[in-house]
Amino acid sequence: MSGNAAGTDTVPDRAPATLRWAVRLLLLEGAGLAVLTLVLLYQDFTAEYTAIEMALSFTGYLALMAAAFIGIGVALHRRRRWARGPGIVAQMLQMPIGWTMLMGGQPLIGAPLFVLGVVGAVLLFAPSTRIALGVR
Repeated sequence: MSGNAAGTDTVPDRAPATLRWAVRLLLLEGAGLAVLTLVLLYQDFTAEYTAIEMALSFTGYLALMAAAFIGIGVALHRRRRWARGPGIVAQMLQMPIGWTMLMGGQPLIGAPLFVLGVVGAVLLFAPSTRIALGVR
């Protein structure tokens, strides 16, 4: 730990493993959504659609979700207390999507989405994460 002339700490304590893994998971999910957004953007402009507006709106939604996951991950990395709630919500919203895909015949996509949502929520609910973020 280093300090400045006033004697206050300038480098925060190392984050607990639960918070570090939650951040990694959110950033990984955000990166995956960003890649999917790029793939869909390519398809939006090269495929023949009868409803291009619908395709572009879905691609836009994925882009917003990618930005949200990455933004929440960065905020948690910086130990912003407010980011824990949106992080939990983002992870929990994945669970019904993953479950629906799992039950609807898409287990290779649904199962990982569901598991990532559960793991991410558990990491953010962990007492060590809560304490590191200063949440009572």
